[in-house]
Amino acid sequence: ILLDVKRGDIGSTALAYAHACYDIHADGVTLSPLMGYDSVEPFITGKYSQKGAFLLCKTSNPGSKDLQSLELKDGQFLFERIAALATEWSRRAAETDTDTPRLGLVVGATDPIALTKVRAAAGDSIWILAPGVGAQGGDLAAACDAGFNSLGHKMLIPVSRGISRATDMTAKALELRDGINDARKLVLERRKQLQPVGEQPDLEKYQEDFISFSLKMGVLKFGSFVLKSGRTSPYFFNAGLFSTGASLRLLGKCYASSIMASKELVDAETGKPKFDVLFGPAYKGIPLGAVVCYALNEEFGIDIEFAYNRKEAKDHGEGGVLVGASMGQKRVLVLDDVITAGTAIRESHTLLKSIDAIPIGVSIALDRAEKRSLEDPLSAVQAVSRDLNIPVISIVSLPLLQIYLSSSKAYGDDVLKCVSEYRAQYGVSS
Repeated sequence: ILLDVKRGDIGSTALAYAHACYDIHADGVTLSPLMGYDSVEPFITGKYSQKGAFLLCKTSNPGSKDLQSLELKDGQFLFERIAALATEWSRRAAETDTDTPRLGLVVGATDPIALTKVRAAAGDSIWILAPGVGAQGGDLAAACDAGFNSLGHKMLIPVSRGISRATDMTAKALELRDGINDARKLVLERRKQLQPVGEQPDLEKYQEDFISFSLKMGVLKFGSFVLKSGRTSPYFFNAGLFSTGASLRLLGKCYASSIMASKELVDAETGKPKFDVLFGPAYKGIPLGAVVCYALNEEFGIDIEFAYNRKEAKDHGEGGVLVGASMGQKRVLVLDDVITAGTAIRESHTLLKSIDAIPIGVSIALDRAEKRSLEDPLSAVQAVSRDLNIPVISIVSLPLLQIYLSSSKAYGDDVLKCVSEYRAQYGVSS
């Protein structure tokens, strides 16, 4: 029996509330966490140490965003901090680490994005109580996809009005039960597809080199990072930190190697590139184009032309926005570091088409291989490839980072677990 009483007080008053709830044989309660641990402690310690409580975290009512979605200094939302506190307070109550936390979280099924963030912040062992399916219009499948842990568990989905107001309450309850089970199966099947299993492909040497020197330069980091999208990522990639001659030389070599290994960009019979010009969009693409152009010649003996654009047209000298090789009627490969939304690549494609160039593909350093949103099954890379009808190749991808970590002695299992869970949550099928 779970009492949805939303209590929140301190001292003797909180203890009195606990007595009142548990004296009628309740197994757990819902609590407000805003007054801190001492308002929660009486419900989960002492003679009530076998009881449980759910902290209000990101509730399903429209006004929940007024406080629960406030952004903190570290970039997290308040509800994410509450999610982390559930684990912290559970351990504090038990005075040791525990696999069965005494605290869970209330997160509305009406907000799959918040559910995703909360699951990432709280971890796999925390139970989430997710009201909002039924009368409030929550999407059952989306909520399950966002809130289930990596094993497809740890969610309670209460439905009251959706059942009590149905013409046939039994049939409605069975329908919801089957819907939850079907959603669980889909989630587990998708996540299983995203896990490296069996014989894993070996990383190419240039891929291992790229990951290794990216880590050494601090370009690639593992940890906890809040992205612009609001997601909390276990890794971060900043190509701007390739800032030495040696790192740029290696960067160019890795790009060139990935390009020459691509069946889409290199003719299988002749071994020659299917492009005539490298194009580096301003600004990041300019140095990339230069080092890759050099590396193709230095490492593979291939002399390719290079061009780039300015952000603003020059009104003197040669004028215009394009610099370098002419591209009209030539096959052009576009270079970038990552594709986040695809805006820069689409703008480059439009520019190249306007001068009668022939865009044939895109080469990037890292493919994040993650969904643009919970409602969209495609990644930004997949969307660009589909919309522009061109291949997008990368030196490495999120699945390859996962493979690297699985054989690396430099990082513990906890890092691999975080990356694997992130990929299971956000990753796309190849």
